[in-house]
Amino acid sequence: MAHLTLPDGSVREVADGTTFMQFAESIARGLAQNALTARFNGDTVELGQIIPGDGHVTFFTWDQPEGKSAFWHSSAHVMAQALLDFYPSALLTIGPAVEGGFYYDVDFQGAHFGEGDFAKIEAKMIEFAREKAEFTLYAVSKAKALEVYKNNPFKTELIENLEDGTITFCDHSTFTDLCRGGHIPNTGYIKAFKIMRVAGAYWRGNEKNPQLTRVYGVSFPKASLLQEHLALLEEAKKRDHRKLGKELELFTFSQRVGQGLPLWLPKGTALRDRLEQFLKKAQKKAGYLQVITPHIGHKELYVCSGHYEKYGKDSFQPIHTPEEGEEYLLKPMNCPHHCEIYKSSPRSYRDLPLRLAEFGTVYRYEQSGELHGLTRVRCFTQDDAHLFCTPDQLLGEFEKVIDLVLYIFKTLDFQDFKAQVSLRHLTERDKYIGTDENWEKAESAILQAAKDKGIPFVIEYGEAAFYGPKLDFMVKDALGRQWQLGTIQVDYNLPERFELEYKGSDNEMHRPVMIHRAPFGSMERFVAVLLEHCGGNFPLWLTPDQVIILPVSEKYEAYALQVAQELENADIRALVDYRNEKVGRKIRDAEIRKIPFMLVVGETEEEAQSVAVRRHGEGDLGVMKVLEFSNLVSLEVQKTLSAF
Repeated sequence: MAHLTLPDGSVREVADGTTFMQFAESIARGLAQNALTARFNGDTVELGQIIPGDGHVTFFTWDQPEGKSAFWHSSAHVMAQALLDFYPSALLTIGPAVEGGFYYDVDFQGAHFGEGDFAKIEAKMIEFAREKAEFTLYAVSKAKALEVYKNNPFKTELIENLEDGTITFCDHSTFTDLCRGGHIPNTGYIKAFKIMRVAGAYWRGNEKNPQLTRVYGVSFPKASLLQEHLALLEEAKKRDHRKLGKELELFTFSQRVGQGLPLWLPKGTALRDRLEQFLKKAQKKAGYLQVITPHIGHKELYVCSGHYEKYGKDSFQPIHTPEEGEEYLLKPMNCPHHCEIYKSSPRSYRDLPLRLAEFGTVYRYEQSGELHGLTRVRCFTQDDAHLFCTPDQLLGEFEKVIDLVLYIFKTLDFQDFKAQVSLRHLTERDKYIGTDENWEKAESAILQAAKDKGIPFVIEYGEAAFYGPKLDFMVKDALGRQWQLGTIQVDYNLPERFELEYKGSDNEMHRPVMIHRAPFGSMERFVAVLLEHCGGNFPLWLTPDQVIILPVSEKYEAYALQVAQELENADIRALVDYRNEKVGRKIRDAEIRKIPFMLVVGETEEEAQSVAVRRHGEGDLGVMKVLEFSNLVSLEVQKTLSAF
C-alpha cells in the first residue's frame, strides 16, 4: 500500500499498481473527470502513470495554472503533429506552454508558412484531437534518442545536454516527441484550437544561432471558451499598458537609451511618486526606517549573498575599475546592502525588530525577446524592505506585513486575489542554501501566519527562493488575468552568510531572522498591472490630472485660472484647457485622456462663482459652488485613503 497526502493534509491508502487517475476516481468522480494533470512530491506526473510510493499528491484542473499548462503543452504536441502532416521536411525544436497558450519553434526548411496557412492547420488539429489518442510518456536511452533524431540538429543538441537515464519521449497517435512530461490524458480533451500568430525566433534565444519560425497557438476544453478568450484579447488590446502609457503620457522607451530601460515622463513620475508616498506613509506608521543604497556593489558582496551564483548569468557584465582585479556589479538585489547596514552597528535584542525600507532600483540583463513594456524590463525599482527580528518576533512581524499588503490591495481595488505559499521542492534540495532545520522553521512560520490571518492559500512545492520560502500574492485583474504582485519571504540563511548578530537578554550573541517583503513587487510591473486593471481610469487620489477646467471661450479664461488656483490651494490637481476649440471638442478630448472631472465655466458660472461639473464616463453632475466641488473631491480621496 502507498500512503498519499492530499493538499488538505488528509492521508489515503491505495494499493500498489494504482495510477494517479484511478486514485482521483477513488476520491470523487468529478475530480477524475476534470483533472488534467497532477504533481507528486513536487514533480509533474502523468495521470496514467502508476503511483511510485508514498508522497504528496495534488491534482490540477483547467481552472488552475498548472492544469492550463498541461493542456497547452499537450496542444503544442498536436499542433506539431499537424504541421508535420503538411510540412514533412520541417524540423521541430521545442514546444512549451506559455502564459496565454503555447508555441512551437519550427525550421520549415525554406518552406513558406504564414497566416494563410492557419486554417488548414487548425482543421487538422481538430481532426487529430478527435482521435482521443492517449499521451504516453516513456524513458529511452541517450543512444536511442540520438538515433531517432540523427537528422535533427536541434533535438540532437538538446539530447547531448541531457544525462542518460533522464531522457523521455512522449507518444500520441502516430506522433513522437522528445519531452519531459506534463500532459493531459488524451487529445479528446481538446475541443477548440486557434493559431494566433507567427514570429521569428533564434534557436535558444541566441542571435548567432539559426532563425526559426515560432508558431503561437491557444486551445480550450470548450469552443465557447475560445470565443470568450478572443473577446478578452480585444479588450486587452484597448487596455494594453504600452498603448495607454503613451496616450496618458506616463512613460516612454528609447533605443538610444537602451532596450528595457523605461523613461518616466512627468505625469508618470508624479504618479509613481504618489504611490511611493502612499506606501512610505503606511510604512512610517508601521515603524519602518528609510535607507538608500548604491546602484552598484562589489562583486564579493553578491558572492557572499549567493546572488552572483543565482543571477550572475542574468546580470550585466562586471564593471572593471582601474584597480587591478577590482570588479563591481550593477545591483541585482537590495538585500545584501541592507545586511551591511544592519552590520554597521552592534545590535541588541532591544533594537529589534529593525525594519529597513528602500525604493531601490535593481538591474537584470533580460533577453531582448523577453522584454515587454513595463512588465519585463532590465531595470526596475522594488518597494523593498528587510526586517531583522528575533525568532520569537518572526510570526508577529510576518502577520503585520500581511496586513500592509492587504491594505494596499484594498486601497487600489484589487479585490480578487489568492496567496501562494512557495516551499522547497520535496526531493531536490540541492537548489537551496541553508540547513533543513532553518528551512522547516521558516516554512512553519509562513503557513501559520497565513492560517492566522484567514487568507485562502495554495501550497506550491519547488517555488521557494533559493534562500527561503515565501508567501506570494496572486492578483486577478479586471480581465481575469493573474499576476504575482506582493511577496513576503522568510530567510534564516543570509544572516548566516553575513554573520549578522544581536546580543540577547542572556548576554549571548544570536542570529536574527530576516523577512524580505515587497508589497508592490516592482514599481514598473505594478504600474503596468494597475494601468491595465483600471483601463487608465486611476483612483482619484492617484490619477495625474484630477480636474480639467474648460472655459467656453477666451473671455472666461481668467475665471478658469481663478478656479484652478482655488482647487490647487485645496491640494486638488487641476489644469485649464486654453485651446481655441468648441467646448464639446474639449469635453471629448478630456474623456479620451480619462480625466475624472471636467468643469465647464462661462458667463453664468462666473457670475455665480460656480462650475458646471461633468464626471468621466458618467456625464453631467450639475452646477456647484467651487467650495462644494472641492469638498466632494477631497471627501472621495479621504474615503479611499483610509488610514493604515
